[in-house]
Amino acid sequence: MSELTLLILQLAFLALLWVFIFIVVYAMRSDLFGQRVRKLKEPATAGAPAAAAAGQTAPTGQAAPTPAAAAQAGPPAPSAPAPKVPTFIPAPGTELSGPPRATLANASRLVITSGAKSGSEIPLGSEPLTIGRSSDSSVVIRDDYTSTHHARLMIWGDEWVVQDLDSTNGTFLDGVRVTTPTHVPLNTPIRIGATSFELRR
Repeated sequence: MSELTLLILQLAFLALLWVFIFIVVYAMRSDLFGQRVRKLKEPATAGAPAAAAAGQTAPTGQAAPTPAAAAQAGPPAPSAPAPKVPTFIPAPGTELSGPPRATLANASRLVITSGAKSGSEIPLGSEPLTIGRSSDSSVVIRDDYTSTHHARLMIWGDEWVVQDLDSTNGTFLDGVRVTTPTHVPLNTPIRIGATSFELRR
């Protein structure tokens, strides 16, 4: 083996070693400090484009459109609907018998059903609840499968939704991984790491 070949192999091995170190450091940083929380989109305000269009005048040298021409142009295009929080889809055949969604009116407590704090209860108000290993979380869960800032429960309208905060191991609602803010039914298990809990009356 020539010296040039040996040098190339050494450089390639060194590059792979640095890539591995970067991946490990990035994974540790994401787990310790979490990812940036994505904000929910605010409902779009309707009527502004129409108001602006109503105040426009015809350009110089062009005749204003006649009522007949305006009628031929058709109705204005409908504005885009306001974004909605995706709803939780129950298993087939259980749509009518499934539990109702948890709301401010019917959900009063968070009950931990499994894990190190099994049996604990936390009263629900109208403020969001953060869940994770961080000591500033509303619900502190310390295990190897929970991220520093793992998930949060919050009110959307008057209903509770769960949002995963880009956690490493994911948040599961009734066994289904949560990828977007999702409505939470009453008495339905939410699993984070080794801990499960439910929203109850």
